[in-house]
Amino acid sequence: MKHTRKDLTTMQAWPLSRKIQVTQAKIMEWYMRFDGNVFLSFSGGIDSTALLDMARRVYEDIPAVFVDTGLEYPELRDFVGTKENVTWLRPKHSFNKIIEKYGYPVISKEISDCVDGARKGQKYRIARLNGEVLDKNGNKSRFNHEKWRYLLDAPFKMSANCCYHMKKAPIRKHERSTKRWPIIGTMAEESQLRTQSWLKLGCNAFDSKRPISRPISFWRRQDILRYLQLTNIPYAPIYGDIVPMNGKFDTDGSPMLKTTGVYATGCMFCMYGIHLEPEPNRFQMMQSTHPKQYDYCINKLGCGEVLDWLDIPYETQSQLCLFDEAEDEWEASI
Repeated sequence: MKHTRKDLTTMQAWPLSRKIQVTQAKIMEWYMRFDGNVFLSFSGGIDSTALLDMARRVYEDIPAVFVDTGLEYPELRDFVGTKENVTWLRPKHSFNKIIEKYGYPVISKEISDCVDGARKGQKYRIARLNGEVLDKNGNKSRFNHEKWRYLLDAPFKMSANCCYHMKKAPIRKHERSTKRWPIIGTMAEESQLRTQSWLKLGCNAFDSKRPISRPISFWRRQDILRYLQLTNIPYAPIYGDIVPMNGKFDTDGSPMLKTTGVYATGCMFCMYGIHLEPEPNRFQMMQSTHPKQYDYCINKLGCGEVLDWLDIPYETQSQLCLFDEAEDEWEASI
């Protein structure tokens, strides 16, 4: 391992000014190692918006690449269109073809992949769902997922192949054709898999099979929101305004921040993380803000049937009332 969990905790507690300096140093290190033959993977979300700004303050010529999956919020695509030197890519297959062949993105990439593998008879993934995997000390491994064993009985297919075919495959094809190496805006706090990857490889994975730079891995979402406030750079309007949370303070005593619009702007129809969202969740909000996309997702793609089976609501009758109540509950849980 290149880092320890203590390293991550320490770096996540750094002041924003130091995080900016270290991130830009990592970008410079990456740029110089490959003689400028790099690019930044730009999703249009707030994480990659902040990263693109930091990168271009160091090297104005860094090109960006956006994968237009057709699943993004219209406001996000419009925002990406305002940026210069951005190459737009398209996936080979449409979302409906991917879910038809491989299955739906449910709960998380890790859970979808585990259930898919267990259904195919893979012993390790079956053991994880049964809670039988042990760590080196003989204790139950944190990679067990017995909580999600019931998904084996779901009447629909699920897998983690969607992200690969819709986003990763076009990016990797671009890498091969241009011989440029990617900089991406993922953070360790976003998932256990991303934490493990950073612990093993660090920010600049020069020696991995696929070299990749993740210079904001040690950042937190709060850092991203503070950076956007500090710099006052434009970001996708679908997020709304950045405002303080009522009565919530970070470890340094500063007010914690939130967005008044959507929390995240990944693919509109993705069901990863939906079980963690308070009402109105992303689909309930989509019902009023983007009714055409909502109808296509829920009824044409069959996501409504999946959400019904998972007992996750996707319709609401009193949008504003529910939003106010959910906002209070969400803040109280932090």
